[in-house]
Amino acid sequence: MRRISPDYSRLGFVGVGAMGQRIVARLLKSGFRVTVFDQNAAKANGLTASGATVAQSIAELASESEVVMSSLPNEDAVEDVHIGPRGVLANIRRGSTIIEMSTVSPVTSRELYRLGAARGVSVLDVSISGSTPAAEQGTLILLGGGDEDSFCFAAPIFNAISQQHFYLGPSGSGNTMKLVVNTLLGVGMQAIAEAIVLGEKAGLDRRRLLEVLSKTAVIAPAHVGKLTKAIENDYRPQFPVGLMNKDFRLILETAAAVRVPMPAVSAAFPINSAEYVEHPDDDFSAVIRLMEDLANVNAARAYMQDEIFPPTK
Repeated sequence: MRRISPDYSRLGFVGVGAMGQRIVARLLKSGFRVTVFDQNAAKANGLTASGATVAQSIAELASESEVVMSSLPNEDAVEDVHIGPRGVLANIRRGSTIIEMSTVSPVTSRELYRLGAARGVSVLDVSISGSTPAAEQGTLILLGGGDEDSFCFAAPIFNAISQQHFYLGPSGSGNTMKLVVNTLLGVGMQAIAEAIVLGEKAGLDRRRLLEVLSKTAVIAPAHVGKLTKAIENDYRPQFPVGLMNKDFRLILETAAAVRVPMPAVSAAFPINSAEYVEHPDDDFSAVIRLMEDLANVNAARAYMQDEIFPPTK
């Protein structure tokens, strides 16, 4: 197996949405030759100025690439891209590598691995921990499953787009670890939202509350930036609530399969779902706003200012 290098390797990338286009940009800056495909042709064409080549089909991309990477929104998209006569697996060359970076069920990862092995293709599940700013800066954390030699073979790619990359074990291990990480991400955000509302409704100044809370040791690095943006009620998506909603579902499905009770996730999931219904394009941290609405914080703040903490004379 020849080691990947920018000078010799041809990469294909399917799915150049918010994460994918930033990852491709990093690869191009590192000197890799990258061919891209997206159902939205405008997204793919937008990368030509940075040096990418646009394929007219998934089959064309797969047949001309030594390594095919993909970053897709859900399991249906993953199956559509990789399975079937016009998909990656049917058209990629024997001995090639697929790096599937979408967050899907570990069961799906293992099925893709099985189908790839039958065609002499190594399929890695390499999940992404980090949001769009980390992708842009090349500071993602990558969580890998599949064949270890293939994972090591792909190290130059991982070095170009991530701060650290970890091999977790056999196929499905990368996505399993991603679900573990996002359990803490999602439940932590719900706990933070509840704590903020408690402080607000008990009379603390919202801006000062959020500023001080962000300085404490109990707030994880992934949540610090969310508090900074929440100060200005800025919930533009870095990690969309819809993706967190999908991950909550995958977490609960996986937990049911291995018989693990998840009471905190089970409580956080419906709040996340309610926010997804109301504001599907916002960041997952918008559960802060939803909890404020549920607690009627704005009205309570006005009452407390007028009645409980009257102006001094």
